[in-house]
Amino acid sequence: MKRFRSMSGARLLATAALLAASGWALAQDKVSLATNWKAQASQGGFFQAVADGTYAKHGLEVTIQQGGPQVNNRPMLAAGRVDFLMTGGLLTALENTRSKVPTTVVAAFFQKDPTALITHKGQYRSFAELKSAKTVFIAKSNQFGFWQWLKAEHGFSDEQFRPYTFNLGPFMADKRSVQQAFATAEVLYAAELGAETDVFLLADHGYNTYGNLIETRNELIKSNPALVQRFVDASIIGWQNFLHGDPKPGLELIKKFNPDLNDAKLAAERAQVLQLGLVDSGDAATQGIGAIDKARVRDFAERMVKAGIYKPGEVSADLAVTDQFVNKKVGLKSAAR
Repeated sequence: MKRFRSMSGARLLATAALLAASGWALAQDKVSLATNWKAQASQGGFFQAVADGTYAKHGLEVTIQQGGPQVNNRPMLAAGRVDFLMTGGLLTALENTRSKVPTTVVAAFFQKDPTALITHKGQYRSFAELKSAKTVFIAKSNQFGFWQWLKAEHGFSDEQFRPYTFNLGPFMADKRSVQQAFATAEVLYAAELGAETDVFLLADHGYNTYGNLIETRNELIKSNPALVQRFVDASIIGWQNFLHGDPKPGLELIKKFNPDLNDAKLAAERAQVLQLGLVDSGDAATQGIGAIDKARVRDFAERMVKAGIYKPGEVSADLAVTDQFVNKKVGLKSAAR
């Protein structure tokens, strides 16, 4: 495999090497994947597919461009500067239909979104009790997102809202506070600081978005659906290998991108992905990794309209996603283990 190149700044590139024995005689198609945050184990399947040659076996030379706190890769997709974008959930995809951004979700690698509310261990007996908390830390970017849903469906109020600045200090100092979290991130960070937490996944309480979505441009779907299919299939196999095979190639590549991570952190995050069934649950058990149920997307959109995030008819679930490239039982062996 070729040496991985180092670059300054937040953008780092990883290129899948050509494999002489892979069976692909022609030059490989060069495509790029941008992520929405720094490299981490919750993105592991994509890094695995680069590192273990899965993309190369599918005729693809894939460059990964990581995101981060000062990096916004989203405009790069519509502008044609990247070919695929990993994004967090369906709200953004729905927003794209309102704003007429010509992109579509082609695969959903997390069947359960890892967004959660966390509390200090034993402070609250149930999810329903959280609406009585005096303080709930929520990022400003989510104030008009899932926070509106929490108010509409579960009785939370704006009097509880406090901005979460991605600093665990205020949560650690207030034992009765509640904080938004990714079950694969802040839960582990709090544990490192000595705090045991109770984790309440929003997915278990009706917030039925997908996570780790892959978007691409409508033009690419129309002009080269075979390339999109190869990318989706190879990514699925990458996730299968990462979760149910030897993850070392993917983990080592992640550390090249994000040197702040060590083996223990990566192992703990990967274990959370497995324990929570983020990839293998739901329709992935019968349709394969990356599965999309368009009826579920419609239901989510309706919930967001009821929550007041969108006006009736303002967004289109059917334009936000396509199941053209998934539900083909690729990766089914690991999903149905």
